[in-house]
Amino acid sequence: MLRPATVALRRATPTAWLIAALLLAVPACAQGASRTTHIVQLRDGVTLADGAAAVRAARGRVTGRLPIIDALAVRLPRGARAVLVRDPRVDAVTVNGRIGPQSDGLTTPDVTSPSDEPTTDAEPAATTEIASDVDLVPVTEQTSDAEQAPEPTPTPEPATDPPVDASRLATAYPYSVLAPQIWSQGTGRGIGVAVIDTGIDGGLPDFTARDGSSRVVASVATNPNATNQADGYGHGTHIAGIIAGDGTRLSGDDPAAGKYIGIAPGASLIAIKASDDNGSGTVLDAIYGLQFAVDHKDDYNIRVVNLSVSSTTPQAYRTDPLDAAVESAYFHGILVVAAVGNRGSAEDAVSYAPANDPFALSVGGVDDQNTQVRDDDAFADWSSVGTTQDGFSKPEIGAPGAHIVSTLARQSAFEDLCPACVVDGDYIRVGGSSMAAPVVAGVAALLFEQHPEWTPDQAKSTLIDTARNVAGGVDEVNALAAVSTETPSSGVNDGVVPNDLVDSTAGEIDYTRSSWGRSSWGAAPETMEADWARSSWGCTCGTSDTNALDGTRSSWGSATWLSR
Repeated sequence: MLRPATVALRRATPTAWLIAALLLAVPACAQGASRTTHIVQLRDGVTLADGAAAVRAARGRVTGRLPIIDALAVRLPRGARAVLVRDPRVDAVTVNGRIGPQSDGLTTPDVTSPSDEPTTDAEPAATTEIASDVDLVPVTEQTSDAEQAPEPTPTPEPATDPPVDASRLATAYPYSVLAPQIWSQGTGRGIGVAVIDTGIDGGLPDFTARDGSSRVVASVATNPNATNQADGYGHGTHIAGIIAGDGTRLSGDDPAAGKYIGIAPGASLIAIKASDDNGSGTVLDAIYGLQFAVDHKDDYNIRVVNLSVSSTTPQAYRTDPLDAAVESAYFHGILVVAAVGNRGSAEDAVSYAPANDPFALSVGGVDDQNTQVRDDDAFADWSSVGTTQDGFSKPEIGAPGAHIVSTLARQSAFEDLCPACVVDGDYIRVGGSSMAAPVVAGVAALLFEQHPEWTPDQAKSTLIDTARNVAGGVDEVNALAAVSTETPSSGVNDGVVPNDLVDSTAGEIDYTRSSWGRSSWGAAPETMEADWARSSWGCTCGTSDTNALDGTRSSWGSATWLSR
């Protein structure tokens, strides 16, 4: 007996949201706790049907197909794994571990100034821990009559928008990467950036296009236990604002109008919620998110994926299934930007997927000292740096990640977790490599708008080659230099052997066997909230311990956020 799990797709129109629920088959709880979820990766030439036969022969049960990495999601009874690893059709059997935005073993974020204006003053740190519950509004309407997904609305062709007014810009990080200097040329319009995170509050005015529609053009939940696509936690909405928020869309009498603008304020956003309603997520949820991005790349012109998440188990990139999915997206024309983590220089600091993959553009945190002066920028000592278990130096690039002010999801846990971090009512100041990655994702959107023909290899190579030196050893992204480049760099991954599970020529997906293609669609209500009852998060929110959170104890269920 299989029970459906809701995955909602939302498309923006000039007048209203169109929301649909995608149903995926997942194992019923009645299958018993004795069975453990695994990812079974198949050898070259082995079909998913043959793989399913191998799983059944080992007394296992197939619960999902992962054509993006030629693998199966399965439930295995005790002893079945040993049988499967000896099957000649099977390449690897991996436990489906937890994922989430990291904060394990990290320093709390630099979030102490109550002012929204850039400053050069030193900010004291303090720590404590707060957890928060958010009431869940359940799905009240859901059908599954349709056999196929409705045709999505194509992303509009790029057009010239009025220049973004940066005269009231109050945050330093766009200036640190020279983004405002590009906005007269382009704002990322027409470029889709997929955010695999906790969802996005697409109803905020910061995500409103000039025609009144939302630039969050699609919203899905790939976690089978999620009953909605809303961001009840706040992390994903904060990330989205860094990428593509536009505070000039606030009404003119709003004191915050124009003060907070993301790197690519014209880009389209695709919200992929990889968490359930209780704050838990797994590697499979992230892989399904990447599957969705690849399957709908052309529908929404997805050129960039932001992954401010991390697995909790270190594994070599050649066999890690999440790394395999990252590479498949990369070979399908999507640049994958991953936050490197906040483990400093610990021995295993850069050993976790997806940032440990050589094809992902991994991003570390730079402290811009909350000033528009660029000479004082320095790589943050809390940001992960080192060599992966496979010998690759990570991260490849840095970006501002400390004291970042961005959009606050309405009625989300973020506000309750750190009231002193809230700025101008509708924004919140936090930090971490989670916040550095979307800066680079936004720059990539600007780059692809100017050079739509460039490949992920060319974009990644150019971003790295044009980065500028900062103190600390990892160069900082330079939007102006990258976008102004006429002849792209290339070859950053020359000679790198892809993951064993990925087609080295194209990473091709068999769409006819994709679980998305066979899914049913139905209607779901627009107003849905998420319950993050088990979530906690770390930030430094004030000058006293009573207004702060301890990032070293932060969690996303049993996973970790990349928030510092």
